[in-house]
Amino acid sequence: MEPITLFKDKRILLGVTGSIAAYKAVDLASKLTQVGALVDVIMTDAAQRFVLPITFSSVTGRPVYTSMWHSDTGGGLPTHIAHVGLGEGADLFVIAPITANTIAKLASGLADDLLSVTALAAHCPTIIAPAMDGGMYQHPATQSNLHTLVKRGVTLIEPEVGRFASGMVGKGRFPDTLTLIGHIRRVLGREGALAGRKIVITAGGTREAIDPVRYITNHSSGKQGYALAQAALDVGADVILISAARNLPVPLGAALVPVNSAQQMCDVVLKYVDGADALIKAAAVADFRPAQIADQKIKKSHDASEAPSLALTRTPDILLAVKQQRAESGWPRVVVGFAAESQNLLDNAQDKLTRKGLDMIVANDITAPDAGFAVDTNRVVILDAQGAQESLDLASKAAVSEQVIARVVTLLES
Repeated sequence: MEPITLFKDKRILLGVTGSIAAYKAVDLASKLTQVGALVDVIMTDAAQRFVLPITFSSVTGRPVYTSMWHSDTGGGLPTHIAHVGLGEGADLFVIAPITANTIAKLASGLADDLLSVTALAAHCPTIIAPAMDGGMYQHPATQSNLHTLVKRGVTLIEPEVGRFASGMVGKGRFPDTLTLIGHIRRVLGREGALAGRKIVITAGGTREAIDPVRYITNHSSGKQGYALAQAALDVGADVILISAARNLPVPLGAALVPVNSAQQMCDVVLKYVDGADALIKAAAVADFRPAQIADQKIKKSHDASEAPSLALTRTPDILLAVKQQRAESGWPRVVVGFAAESQNLLDNAQDKLTRKGLDMIVANDITAPDAGFAVDTNRVVILDAQGAQESLDLASKAAVSEQVIARVVTLLES
């Protein structure tokens, strides 16, 4: 995984308890380290029955803490009050996996090992991710303890339904690493610069039906739009993602509104921009659609020289419709467009910026093999309504999205 700005130099305490899912926490510790976090692991005695401390220290490059009673290089504390420093110096405390026993201890305020003592001393947000047999998770005692912790402000990552080591199937499986990181991002970013702001983002290439089987579309994958949604979530925004893309993981916390055609996207955009702080229109919307949609599949003629003709008509111009609605209502406060061009990049982008009343436009040359459609990188030029232009060097779409969102923050503040 590439570094993520949200995680840079964040101190994350990772508590690991005695669940068979403890081995999965190694991957979580590794991924958190890769994205830029400083991960300090606290292991209970039971957790060490499943995974050795050296495994975690190998992937984090930091000590692993296992005991509050002795000081050594194998996981003891450097001082007798270091548990206070561990808790007070952390930006986030994640206990994953957490067992029914540890849930009960935290709910009751017990403090008989390093993990539970640190949990009482910590002042940072706490996340717990239970992993246990389904019967244990659904037991009234466990549910009551979880309810108590949630009331105190602890964030609960619900376990998933699946097969357990016992062979039974139920709710209690440890979520995968990317799901856990999605929840962690939500908690770390919830007080960000766009906290409480409603941001509408469009993504993907629309589909314009020819008949019940075929459609017209384009090469847009939707990756840039989804990266923008994640970047907005990372700074606390309430994100509505209007998407024609398929088969992309939806950023955790985004409200997905699936659409197919340009007309559907136009209708949905005009609905959701009412009261929105910003619209970021990254979708590649078809400019034309078939004038008539066949009710039945168009069959191929036996005559090889014959081919059907396809009459086209224009689709609605979503940004012009937004411009008109914005003039009447004042919403959205900021509108950002994208210009995917194959020639005259800056001239075409500037024309679109002016004609459609945009506050900012992000232009990219789709003929570049390493930027544009279907790849994970992009190279763009950002133009604003005041005449400024800024070129961004080739970077991941996630990094480009962070730059775009930062400029949206500035526009909203001004």
